[in-house]
Amino acid sequence: MNPYRPIPMKVRDIYFETTDRMLKSIDLEFVNKQDEFDYLPGQFCEFSIYGKGEAPFGIATSPTEKGYLKFTVNRAGLVTTAIHYLTPGELVGVRGPLGNYYPVEEFKGKNIVIIGGGFAFTTLRSLTIYILEHRKDYGNLTVFYGVRNPGLFLYKEELKKWKERKDMELHLTVDVGDESWKGFVGVVPKLVEEVGPSSTNAYAVVCGPPIMIRFTLPVVEKLGFPKDRVYLSLERRMKCGIGKCGRCNIGKYYVCKDGPVFNLAQLEPLPKEY
Repeated sequence: MNPYRPIPMKVRDIYFETTDRMLKSIDLEFVNKQDEFDYLPGQFCEFSIYGKGEAPFGIATSPTEKGYLKFTVNRAGLVTTAIHYLTPGELVGVRGPLGNYYPVEEFKGKNIVIIGGGFAFTTLRSLTIYILEHRKDYGNLTVFYGVRNPGLFLYKEELKKWKERKDMELHLTVDVGDESWKGFVGVVPKLVEEVGPSSTNAYAVVCGPPIMIRFTLPVVEKLGFPKDRVYLSLERRMKCGIGKCGRCNIGKYYVCKDGPVFNLAQLEPLPKEY
């Protein structure tokens, strides 16, 4: 029950996701079965490397994928570089699950529009798979996902399978295409505006870099989504994970404890730090 004590986990698999070799996914399995925990899409964990430190990452697996956790990590500093050099069989630490989650119970019976950009698609992968595994509980599912170029898409094999499904819509876009790219070219807000998903009986979930969120929210509002039916994940702002360091504070909220999932109505009166 010590919130500072990590759970031991073992690296099951680790592999590159993107052609620039800056993002790797790490699949971890629990060393002790009694340490396995329940979680919901949108929650995060603190991932620790002994002797290097720890950092927060959204859980990319869905709760329906049993026995392991997936994290997708961008190599940017000391801890993330150490994570990239892990090999199968090595031991690491995980503290979690932390934070709140996407309101999957509130979403039931509603149409869901998921809008993601860059490597912030991790918890949106979790949410998408969760909805697909409970497909009868939800209405139409529309997913938008954009990256800078085709080589930067995460979870490429899953995207191919989603594209072929008849019970969801998947819309992909890149800022700059190449000879192999036959899809939409343009930023995520432009794609969302062009497709124009209906806001009737619907919720929108947005997660991505701040610049994407900044220009996507006006489009979502223009489509008629009420502020209390637009959910964001602010996981980029977190540090300690349990509300002690104060690094994630926005107005009256601690992102790691009160979030990272908020609806736009909650964030509207706060400083625009997200």
